[in-house]
Amino acid sequence: MTFTPSRRATFAALIATAWIGLPFAAQAVDYPSKPIRFVVPYTAGGTTDLVARTVGQKVSEKLGQPVIIDNRAGAGGNIGMDAVAKAPADGYTIGFGAISTNALNPHIYKSMAFDPRKDFSAISLLGTSTIVLEVPAASPIQSVAELIAAAKKNPGLPYATAGAGTSMNLAGVMFAQMTGTELTHVAYKGSGPAINDMLGNTIGVMFDNLPASLPHIQAGKLRALAVAGPARSPALPNVPTIAEAGLKGYALDPWFGVYGPAHLPAPIVKALNQAFVEALALPEVKDKLTQAGFTPRSSTAEALNQLTQSEYQRLGDVARKAGMSAD
Repeated sequence: MTFTPSRRATFAALIATAWIGLPFAAQAVDYPSKPIRFVVPYTAGGTTDLVARTVGQKVSEKLGQPVIIDNRAGAGGNIGMDAVAKAPADGYTIGFGAISTNALNPHIYKSMAFDPRKDFSAISLLGTSTIVLEVPAASPIQSVAELIAAAKKNPGLPYATAGAGTSMNLAGVMFAQMTGTELTHVAYKGSGPAINDMLGNTIGVMFDNLPASLPHIQAGKLRALAVAGPARSPALPNVPTIAEAGLKGYALDPWFGVYGPAHLPAPIVKALNQAFVEALALPEVKDKLTQAGFTPRSSTAEALNQLTQSEYQRLGDVARKAGMSAD
């Protein structure tokens, strides 16, 4: 074949295009070739830790590489997610983001090391969690109505959560706003320490993600007054929603998702998304998480990105109206 100047130029352009695309193509073929670090920005023993370990095991099986859970707690999840934002965009560091870290925190923390709208690549939604309003078993408070009465009688009544800026903190703020009461937020470093103080009667009220508290509720050590979501939890079918218990219009459904650093190559996003979608669809995964009070639900990467953007705007309005802040 004879190459004219124009043909030579076209051929050269095709070769250049193919060459430029080789790194991404190679990544898609080779990925993953080593263990993946899955950063959970909260302490071990909480909802995110349970979900990450359950789903991560199946993702590991599907990708053929270990998925190592790395608990990095602190600053309402900001420390862990900052580590994800600053990691190389090669797919070997991913993070367990949440409604708090990726939508609420930027509006309540004075200083943020990352911007959730720009510094992450969305991979897949993981699902939603149930928040439970609970008291120690020895508490005289038996219902939401009695809690409201106690809060009105004792302004500044303290309540515990797994941390400032968490969805549980938001649940408490909404409860106080809608009941016209004054509550004092006591932020712990994770659900575990807060539950320990509840069991020791050091603090008398808590908003918690259900998976962490459920074993203690089932054992009769904590009393669930209500759940915060729009519907009752299958794990606690006899426990009313806060709306059913008299606070009409109250509903909060925290969501969680998997994120990588910004500019994660599309083939790697696709591989990770497929692995998480398939893992969340497994009956044994769905059953285990549902029984623990978590509702597993996957999504496309684009759907999670859209949710992140819209929730960032919505929760910014909520935080400003409530005057929420965290150090």
